[in-house]
Amino acid sequence: MNDTDHDTIVAPATAPGGALAVVRVSGAEALAVCDRIFRGRGKLADAAAYTLHYGRIVEQEGTPSAEVAGVRVAPEQPESATDSDRAASAPAERTIDDVLVAVFRAPHSYTGEESAEISCHGSQYIVSELLRLLCRAGARMASPGEFTIRAYLNGKMDLSQAEAVADLIASSSRAAHTLATTQLRGGYSADLEALRERLLELVSLLELELDFSEEEVEFADRTQLHETMEQIDARIEAMRRSFTLGNAIKQGVAVAIVGAPNAGKSTLLNRLLNEERALVSDIAGTTRDVIEERTNIDGVEFRFLDTAGIRTTEDQLERMGIERTLSSIARARIIIRLLDATQAGDTIPSPDFEVRQEQRLLTVMNKLDRCPGRTLPEGILGLSAKTGEGLDTLRCALRAAVDTQALYHGDTVVSNSRHAEALTEAHDALLRALEGLHEGLPTDLLSEEIRQVIGHIGTITGRGQITPDEVLQNIFSKFCIGK
Repeated sequence: MNDTDHDTIVAPATAPGGALAVVRVSGAEALAVCDRIFRGRGKLADAAAYTLHYGRIVEQEGTPSAEVAGVRVAPEQPESATDSDRAASAPAERTIDDVLVAVFRAPHSYTGEESAEISCHGSQYIVSELLRLLCRAGARMASPGEFTIRAYLNGKMDLSQAEAVADLIASSSRAAHTLATTQLRGGYSADLEALRERLLELVSLLELELDFSEEEVEFADRTQLHETMEQIDARIEAMRRSFTLGNAIKQGVAVAIVGAPNAGKSTLLNRLLNEERALVSDIAGTTRDVIEERTNIDGVEFRFLDTAGIRTTEDQLERMGIERTLSSIARARIIIRLLDATQAGDTIPSPDFEVRQEQRLLTVMNKLDRCPGRTLPEGILGLSAKTGEGLDTLRCALRAAVDTQALYHGDTVVSNSRHAEALTEAHDALLRALEGLHEGLPTDLLSEEIRQVIGHIGTITGRGQITPDEVLQNIFSKFCIGK
């Protein structure tokens, strides 16, 4: 930790422009700093934890002879001075705002330090004055993420929980909120800790063998060791595979709307968004670029990609749009293949693009309002983007394509790309250990391979190996100032 890690820090904890604002203060001198500008019934430094205090934020005015720790001090009065003389010569106090101050005592605070949260009116002037006075009284402005990095360094949360704070702030759907909340509460960390403990047990047994190498004692039964390592690898793999779902929920489920020109893709997008976002015309090839918009369906955020129509064309600009369409299809989790009911025959041809195993293809017949009574082939959804008929069925199909049951049943779902990479490295290291075990690798080298697995898992929570400062700064720089 640097010397600045012990400073009293201050920052707004709410976005500007609201009716109310919260300014957060943390550090060993946090309450003493607040007392220098706060006027209430008593001193905040003497207050009990988890208490609220009403008072005023003031600035002393006048001509002081000195300033001590940010407090302006009036000249000394002679012993013969009366109370009225002293009152007349005392610096005047300008009230900035009436406030409520919440007091939190170390170590039972967000940061694990003495802390206060000052609730004031949301005026930008009031907030800026409050920050100025707190800094003059002995605090300094916090850097981005500094409150949360202090919580991490003080043992209030591990690294994965700290990262979940940023995800919670950024969550824009029920599913994303649930994902971040589960991680923040430590469920994710508990699974990783359980794996770490099992691996440490294996290393302990192997190194115990090294201590008794002269006796040629085998403390770790190799058959049981192999079974345990495979069980651990299966769990790591399950967590790693969950990243596909977790990342989709966190970033928004990508849905590519594809089809021939004039199939109604832009009209469908406008219907799904309930606004005129995409340009619609009867001219084929109107959409030349990918249009991306978001909407929430039953607690899950979807990113809809309206693409250029796929066809053979000599138009260079349109061909560039089609190339981007194919790129959108490749990165989509769900593909809506839109067919024109007025052009489609009884037999539905296979799609003219590749669909990967992990992708979900929804084939939808549009313009049914022009083909009343048409029978749809099995597995084909029908709708009219123009009238809205069948739109609810499509929404249900989209929502059903994203299985979020794991979120609400307490299963671990990985949403952070750094965590997914660490799990991949842990998986690879464990495979090397299993291969070494099969080939009769010496005990000391086998132990080292398992240590590598522990190290990779440890980078997720920050436990197991020391995380370099540059990694920490990279993680916490993504936070807002008040966190």
